[in-house]
Amino acid sequence: MKTMFKLAVVALVLLSAICFAKKSPPKVQVYSRNPGEYGKKNVLICYVSDFHPPDITITLKKNGQEIQNSHQTDLAFEQGWKFHLTRYVDFTPQLGEDYTCEVNHMNEKKSYTWEADM
Repeated sequence: MKTMFKLAVVALVLLSAICFAKKSPPKVQVYSRNPGEYGKKNVLICYVSDFHPPDITITLKKNGQEIQNSHQTDLAFEQGWKFHLTRYVDFTPQLGEDYTCEVNHMNEKKSYTWEADM
């Protein structure tokens, strides 16, 4: 009985912290694991941080089309109940192709473009 009461108190404290945290738009960084070279395999990474609430969708795109087989880390939180996520995918950039990270947070959608280091 004491254990259930303690769990209920902890859940209530966590829920109230989430409810009172204010909305924070995400900070987004799009980069590649290695310097960008056309025709050379690499990893496209989209790191999204400092957002609240955790209602978010991250999509990696090539020429406006979703890149299949991308992976996403587990949702993690930091102090102040701000969250962060990383979505990534293997890719081989080609000249003339456009790579973007589309972030939809609280129904506000923005796109961020990967800039090759060439």
